[in-house]
Amino acid sequence: MAEITAAAVGKLREMTSAGLMDCKKALTESAGDLDKAAEILRKKGAATAIKKGAREANEGLIAQALQPGSRAGILVEINCETDFVARNDSFRAFADDIARTLLADPKTDLEAVRVAQVAKIGENIRISRFHRIEVVGNGMVAAYIHTGAKVGVLVEVGAGKEATVAHEDFKQLVRDITLQIAAGHPLCVSREQIDPAILDKEREIAAEQVKNKPPQAVAKIVEGKLEKFFQGQCLVDQGFVKRNAEVTVKEHVASVAKQLGDEITIRSFVRFQVGESAAA
Repeated sequence: MAEITAAAVGKLREMTSAGLMDCKKALTESAGDLDKAAEILRKKGAATAIKKGAREANEGLIAQALQPGSRAGILVEINCETDFVARNDSFRAFADDIARTLLADPKTDLEAVRVAQVAKIGENIRISRFHRIEVVGNGMVAAYIHTGAKVGVLVEVGAGKEATVAHEDFKQLVRDITLQIAAGHPLCVSREQIDPAILDKEREIAAEQVKNKPPQAVAKIVEGKLEKFFQGQCLVDQGFVKRNAEVTVKEHVASVAKQLGDEITIRSFVRFQVGESAAA
């Protein structure tokens, strides 16, 4: 059996970026042939990634991509094991590439790319989720990634006229809405979209909290608590953060729409925060 020297192990590790023990085993299997050992490691790349796939990947970042003209956009959560890797420029570039790829074709099989990245950085990686929005009619899609890339927002805002979409005031409104969603963490656009089961539960909780009040007061108090719930969970009912909550988002959107002589509607949005999908 050929002697496996430390120099040979070091050389193979330099060639392949594989771990020291993996390099030593591959050299032993190849009887010291560097090229054959490198081939063995490449063939075992997927097996290595699968083994690492058992490890928790709760760190990571949110990436986004938009089509030219802002007619479509995507938000992607990609997880890794450590915040050190999440902050690495190479990992961020990988995440941006994944977002662009999925924006172009959401059905793209990314497993080979993911496995190659696992082998490169030595940590488990999960492409946890993505959401793509495409404009129907007049409007635009905008994205916002908060500092640190732990929170991301994607929103579609519609307009009645094509000319409105090109107006700077409309574009500024859409940007402001992404910031609102990032800061306010709403559940949905409007109260009509809330699951009736959630409302029933909120009513039940509110009624329990005031069960010792006079019966004639309970209904009024419960409705007041529901209104507070709407103001916290429904985007259009939230206080607009750029105006110190002096007006609601709905009122601000209406003001801009009136100024532009058009009808403006927040159609849909998603807000991703790193780790929340794993916790759900």
